[in-house]
Amino acid sequence: MSDEETRKEEQANEAEAAEEGQAQAQAEGGEETASGDSGLEQQLESYKEELMRAKAEMQNIRRRSEIDVEKAHKFALEKFVKELLPVLDSLEKAVESTEGHEVHNEEVVTRIKEGVDMTLDMFTRAMEKFNVQQINPVGEPFDPQQHEAMSMVPSAEAEPNSVIAVMQKGYTLNGRVVRPAMVMVAKAPEPEGGNVDEQT
Repeated sequence: MSDEETRKEEQANEAEAAEEGQAQAQAEGGEETASGDSGLEQQLESYKEELMRAKAEMQNIRRRSEIDVEKAHKFALEKFVKELLPVLDSLEKAVESTEGHEVHNEEVVTRIKEGVDMTLDMFTRAMEKFNVQQINPVGEPFDPQQHEAMSMVPSAEAEPNSVIAVMQKGYTLNGRVVRPAMVMVAKAPEPEGGNVDEQT
């Protein structure tokens, strides 16, 4: 066999080996691509779930923010109302102090009382415009959400656990208690005589 024939045979063997190697590489590459596709799909699903969670969290944050802003608007006047309540109390006391007393100059007292009454009425109406409502619960059942019990008083006439007197009126702003009413609450009277020993 000549050198040229030997060279041709070697080249043919090399070409055949190269083709086999290429075919094997393609087969292995196909397997890797299949497993790679599966990994990509799992990663894609994971990203989708994270995106859904992020969207839900954003919706919750937006909803909470809207509620907070609404409350801030609704109760922005609360401090203002608290500051004005003592003025309202003083006007009521002034009206009460002129009632049932003998005064030398009846006409002057009448004018003062009328003026204070008008001021109190105007003030009360102004407060009502801002949804400030009075809590004056005489005769109503005691409600710890709106009333503050100052004392319990035995009473045969009133229902137990009902308000029999208001020491200081309470107020609400948009339905929320700004100041509870200070009240006296009825309780059942104790039986007369207490424990009596039976005579034999």
